[in-house]
Amino acid sequence: MSDVAVAQELGSRMAELRRRKNLTQAALAEAAGVSKRTVERLEKGQTGTQLTAFLRICRVLDLLDRFEDLVPKPLASPIEQLKQQGKVRKRARAAKPAPPNPAWTWGDEP
Repeated sequence: MSDVAVAQELGSRMAELRRRKNLTQAALAEAAGVSKRTVERLEKGQTGTQLTAFLRICRVLDLLDRFEDLVPKPLASPIEQLKQQGKVRKRARAAKPAPPNPAWTWGDEP
């Protein structure tokens, strides 16, 4: 898809969400702190809309939590994950025998 096609699809989806929430463009603009014209441009898919205005509108439409799906946080490499875990025991050991009684030594037998 071209950038224009993506912007138009995004705008139409946002318009549908706005209508489902029973918000007018003016009410959405006021709640987001942007102009009504900005909402109109975004819904038409016109490029050049400011990212901050887009984020404000997404916040009002409760879409910000979905950005994790769009741009997930990078995961640590497997080696870094192992280093963060620390040492993990792989085997159990028998208990060490008790140390010998220091009072008794060879040659002290009665």
